Amino acid sequence: MFAAAGKGKKISVYADETRPLLQGSRLTAWELKNAGIDVTLICDNMAAHTMKTKTIDFVLVGADRIAANGDAANKIGTYSLSIIAKEHNVPFYVAAPASTFDLDIVSGDEIPIEERHSDEVTSIAGHKIAPDDIKVFNPAFDVTPASNIRAIITERGVITDPNMEKIKNVIGNET
Repeated sequence: MFAAAGKGKKISVYADETRPLLQGSRLTAWELKNAGIDVTLICDNMAAHTMKTKTIDFVLVGADRIAANGDAANKIGTYSLSIIAKEHNVPFYVAAPASTFDLDIVSGDEIPIEERHSDEVTSIAGHKIAPDDIKVFNPAFDVTPASNIRAIITERGVITDPNMEKIKNVIGNET
């Protein structure tokens, strides 16, 4: 996006806040705004409405780990975004360096999902927002199946409709 904006392309971004740690607010929106890119911040639960009522050309997310079959683990909420995008016929792309691929992991079902401390959900900026002793489920990541991904964009090339064969052709075995 930064390169495209640098070439004079008009870019407008809806950035999810990315609960519970608000990386989308604190990092993504901040970086886009500072780069002079038109950015609108939305709450995570506004994505479906935004895709239904606004012109969204594509969804672009990162990845923390990608399995050999193209399943991609990323911040929690990415999987639901892929489902919403599919429902609204919006192409869903993953951008990640080749080092993100773990070809020893066959599918996303094998990717361990970290669960984080309940305080991330029950408090914001040190202010408690939930009842004392409430049970919390706080997975940090989820896995988007390759079937929901139009393409994975890497520095080695673009892998459309990712699968094991296409990934090995672009990424190779040296990740």
